[in-house]
Amino acid sequence: MEPDRSTGLRGAFQAWMRRAGVQSAVRWESGLVVVAIAVVVFGALTSSQFLTSGNFFNLSVSSGEVAIMALPMTFIIISGEIDLSVASTLGMSSATLGFLWNKHWPMLAIFVVLAVLGVVAGLINGLLVTRVGLPSLAVTIGTLGLYRGIAQIILGANTISNFPATYTTIGVNPIPHTVIPYNVAIFIVLAVIFGVVLHATPTGRSIYAMGASPEAALFAGIRVKRIKTMLFVVSGLVCSMAGALWTFRLATAVWNNAIGLELSVVAIVLLGGVSIFGGKGSIVGVVLATIIFAGLLNALLLTNFNQEATGIVIGGLLLVSVFVPNAAAFRSRARGLGRGRSLRRSPEIGAVHD
Repeated sequence: MEPDRSTGLRGAFQAWMRRAGVQSAVRWESGLVVVAIAVVVFGALTSSQFLTSGNFFNLSVSSGEVAIMALPMTFIIISGEIDLSVASTLGMSSATLGFLWNKHWPMLAIFVVLAVLGVVAGLINGLLVTRVGLPSLAVTIGTLGLYRGIAQIILGANTISNFPATYTTIGVNPIPHTVIPYNVAIFIVLAVIFGVVLHATPTGRSIYAMGASPEAALFAGIRVKRIKTMLFVVSGLVCSMAGALWTFRLATAVWNNAIGLELSVVAIVLLGGVSIFGGKGSIVGVVLATIIFAGLLNALLLTNFNQEATGIVIGGLLLVSVFVPNAAAFRSRARGLGRGRSLRRSPEIGAVHD
């Protein structure tokens, strides 16, 4: 009986992906550790409040939802796609929460509705990308506006803020006997789960393979469309739940909650070493990027940096995250081409070809 060639190809392809991905990730993560230390030093030198427990809590709680949404975004970008509707899904979830609570729905039933809403929102994105064949950038730009528009229709100009203290204290109080906010604790648990799935399961290896080469992954027997659809569904579900956390933290439901936050989510993921072209990245890198991102913005805030100008910082991080790894890859390719030309010009090699 002849060996299964597709199985062998898939194993070789995924083994190569693991070796390449691990080497690249380790180098980038080492650099992120250095940057994180530099941010801590910068914060400590510019403000005496930076290293206090109270500031640590404020820094953590304000970045919890962004960090949570960055986890499914990591999977999606590694697979070669992108989801720009994450903040709008959060806003739609927040508006729905406020609307239903104002209609005297029990909170448990509202959570079920939010979960279904997130799944449907992600499924729409996934099906349009994988079944209709539209580019995820265009699809999620469209649903970014669609979901935000739905949020505005649901609440209009109304602001709902009469949530019970049982829930609103979750967003402003730490876990008892710690300085860790509830949303950060949720992020830590989810980061472990996402990390295990990405780095220690066949599904994670398939996600890397899809991002490196969708055609090769499909030829290797990976169900590309099904997995990508599920990634968008998970993103919708996680973002919808993040909407509840955001609402409880601010004790306010309004249609424009978290507007524009998708840029911060993408910036964190790319800063974490996830390639915008897919196929590379790690959860550890994204966790380190989250710490750097939150620490830097917090340090700037403590120095009375213009909060309206934080977009400059976010945009700069995005540019650096895209430019640096691709510049390194370009140099590597250039060196490879240079060595190839040298070999072709070598007298010994030339004699053989002649």
